[in-house]
Amino acid sequence: MQSFPNDRIALRRLIEERLRDSRPSTDPREALPAGFSTEVAAAVREYFPPSPAAAAVLMPIVDHERGLSVLLTQRASHLKNHAGQISFPGGRIEPADGGPLAAALRETEEEIGLSREHVAFAGYLDPQLVLTGYWVTPVVGFVRPGFALTLDRREVESTFEVPLAHILDSANHRSRERLIGTIAVQV
Repeated sequence: MQSFPNDRIALRRLIEERLRDSRPSTDPREALPAGFSTEVAAAVREYFPPSPAAAAVLMPIVDHERGLSVLLTQRASHLKNHAGQISFPGGRIEPADGGPLAAALRETEEEIGLSREHVAFAGYLDPQLVLTGYWVTPVVGFVRPGFALTLDRREVESTFEVPLAHILDSANHRSRERLIGTIAVQV
């Protein structure tokens, strides 16, 4: 079990240090199906779309004086895909974006109105494949407090923050079995 600094400044520095040299993947074959170990990923890959669409999400970490928190969205309940799910803001990478960072910032502005001026880029996490046909690159950014949000109600029902310490605490982690094709996996 890994321990993390309790101090927000030390935790931010640790995150920045770990992500400093991260680069976005340019090959969807490098992405692992979301939440699976390398061994399980190889077995379930056949159930994923062969040509996933490139997408990016922003993992917005708000740098409050009281501590770091992660800003999340609840998707609108009427959406065809991911209705009502908790997610990071983001979406498909458009040709004009030029890459995952620009796409994540654009989608975040469109979905929740968080201006890119409030976001300090920290780095990339490993890309993930999702069953709905996307190859998602998570972009981590630190958000300066004092922002105002304007939600696009066609896409987002609400936003909320969760303390990063709560997310990192393994006592709050749960897993369950899910069937992918004919393979039972822990997620």
